[in-house]
Amino acid sequence: MSIPPALVKTARIGWNLQWKQLMKGLAPADQQGNYQRPPSQKQNASPPTLEDIQRRSEKTRHRLIIGRSCPWAHRTWLVHQLRNLHSQITILTAKVDKEAGLWKLEPTWLGCDSLLSLYKACGTPPNHRATVPALIAPGIGDEQHPQLLGNESAQLVETLNQWPSMQNTLNLEPKNCKDEIKYWNHMLQSSVNDGVYRCGFARTQTAYNKASQELFHGLKLVEKSLSKKGPWLCGKKLTLADVRLFPTLIRWENIYMPLFKCTQEPLSTFPNICRWRSRFFSLPLIAETCNAEAWREDYFGSLFPLHPSNIVPAGPELSNIVSKAFRQKQ
Repeated sequence: MSIPPALVKTARIGWNLQWKQLMKGLAPADQQGNYQRPPSQKQNASPPTLEDIQRRSEKTRHRLIIGRSCPWAHRTWLVHQLRNLHSQITILTAKVDKEAGLWKLEPTWLGCDSLLSLYKACGTPPNHRATVPALIAPGIGDEQHPQLLGNESAQLVETLNQWPSMQNTLNLEPKNCKDEIKYWNHMLQSSVNDGVYRCGFARTQTAYNKASQELFHGLKLVEKSLSKKGPWLCGKKLTLADVRLFPTLIRWENIYMPLFKCTQEPLSTFPNICRWRSRFFSLPLIAETCNAEAWREDYFGSLFPLHPSNIVPAGPELSNIVSKAFRQKQ
């Protein structure tokens, strides 16, 4: 028995109206349907003194709260790994609570079972969104409360790069690269890192088309630059520019292409980008920050307005993706 056309039309209109209502809560947009990322609300992070770090015990050591699926948290985790800050900063991994729509802390920390309750314990204003990454300084002594030092990822990677260390660690922002890093940060944030979300969260065809064009234009600029001066975005040295791009591109085949409709061209048409991505993935301690299964579980299982069935699809193994780029080079 065929479905009456009038019923199909009514269902389409009804679902579209409900979808737009759900999307308001998930991803704000302007009147033209372009996704507008809300700004982070704690942006004044600065590194502590070495004396402050040295007087802290393991219990009162700074904590970096991340979520495995969040690319913005991933970039801060990468700096933590690359600079070997394990003895100065402890990583805490928050988990997505799909039903409540918030980040859970398991096990609890400082008596808090969610990131929201931890933000409140830090005295954060009620209107601040509880987001990852979050850099927390536990109080020292019974009278002191924990402090939220920052939750804006672009700034936190700079803070972590300046973090005092008792050993020689990698400097990801060398003076002779600062202008170039600034250029890449501005360009990549707008066209690529946020561009995949503007594709996925677009409300209209026009908004999607615009976001897709800007996204792939940005990728072409990266590809051209790598072909001329590689192996890294700023030449011979790994920098924060590379750190800020990697979380987006390592999620490409598993998340952004299938779910966010970043399909104008396959990433394989950018061979220099693919080799760059493989080179980054192969750096010490980086692979352990990448978990495609966890990413798919959180994105496909949680973003109901984009994926109402909540069915988590199979996806390619990261090791196969990155090794393919090296095989193609040979």
